Amino acid sequence: MSDDIATIQTVRNLRHRWKPHKERLHAAGGDQPTSIRFHRACSWMARVEAMPEDHDHDLSLVSLWIAFNSLYGQWDACKREPRPDRECWRAFVDRILRLDSGDQIPCMLQEHKRLVISLFEDEYLSGWFWQEPSRERGKKARRPAHDAQTWYIEKRWTMILDEILARVYLMRCQLVHGAATYGGKLNRTSLKRCVVMMQRLLPALLGVWIEDGADEDWGPMCYPPMGTLPGSTGDGDGRPRSPR
Repeated sequence: MSDDIATIQTVRNLRHRWKPHKERLHAAGGDQPTSIRFHRACSWMARVEAMPEDHDHDLSLVSLWIAFNSLYGQWDACKREPRPDRECWRAFVDRILRLDSGDQIPCMLQEHKRLVISLFEDEYLSGWFWQEPSRERGKKARRPAHDAQTWYIEKRWTMILDEILARVYLMRCQLVHGAATYGGKLNRTSLKRCVVMMQRLLPALLGVWIEDGADEDWGPMCYPPMGTLPGSTGDGDGRPRSPR
């Protein structure tokens, strides 16, 4: 399976693999939420691929998280707003792991175990550490790096992914909420680890989406293109159709 994972690292390859599903879903009923989610995710991943290597980790991480959010985001019809991030991504990850018939996610986690452990060893990516920063808390915040050895042996992939995403999300929030300086020197190592992790994780998630999730109902999208709504006169990207 590791050889298969290696062949779907680029957005171009992912789109090529998805194309038969896209055409089939479109023929069955027009613009499909599943295809739109996939398209949105790939659009942000492609932007990161187009950046020079090591050029802009700040914008890379934000873009990669947007790509991930395109897949897991859910609309709360009662509150008429998006559901909370953590609730959505945890449900999404659980579902992806259940669907993963080819063990693409476990293979990726095994292949990049050293990177995963480095994230868990980084106290600056621990929300618990930042509640009351201290040297003592820094040591305890690195405990997941020790626990992960057991998680790997016991194949607790959900636990591993939840810890990974919680740490990447902390860095994402620091950037998005103005808690970090653009291009700042203090967070470069932590930031780069998060970027590389998402660059490894997203293709694996989309690989499962392609192989096992094309016919799944992934729930109500947040802010769908207006052309996908019943009775819409849009052209599919949220704009009104031009007169003919």
